[in-house]
Amino acid sequence: MTRIKPLLSAAVALLLAGCQSTMPPLPTVASVDLKRFMGDWYVIASIPTFIEKGAHNAIESYRLDDDGSIATTFTFRAGGFDGESRRYTPRGRVLDRQSNALWGMTFIWPIEAEYRIALLSEDYSQTVIARTQRDYVWIMARTPTIAEADYQRLLRFVGELGYDTGKVIRVPQQWP
Repeated sequence: MTRIKPLLSAAVALLLAGCQSTMPPLPTVASVDLKRFMGDWYVIASIPTFIEKGAHNAIESYRLDDDGSIATTFTFRAGGFDGESRRYTPRGRVLDRQSNALWGMTFIWPIEAEYRIALLSEDYSQTVIARTQRDYVWIMARTPTIAEADYQRLLRFVGELGYDTGKVIRVPQQWP
């Protein structure tokens, strides 16, 4: 029994060491005016989570509540413009009060997902939301479409962050 404890401890230590990310830190913007950031953001492209695959007309909406948390509503049509309407309401929490650019987003308590505002245009019209693990990313804008040159610039930025841009999928947006 005395030999099993050290072996078990070593195995656990190796397992935990293997779980640590070797990715370099992911930057955020220096400062976010939360009140300006609130409102609707159209998802232009993403490396989607499993719930977003096949999303059409995806919009992420934010509202700053009195307690400082961020009420979030994510809506889209599943599989097509006439697909079933989906709605999710995670809650955001600012983790870095100096910049307001690092949030935790809770879909199911107590699991909190990292949400980093990695890029934000000066006029608050375009943003890139990223994660240190480079598994998911969102390119969003205040309008349902953006100029191709802007899209390519944002996609290059995503690549510079260390993402595989071949996994980025444009989200179809079609509004009356």
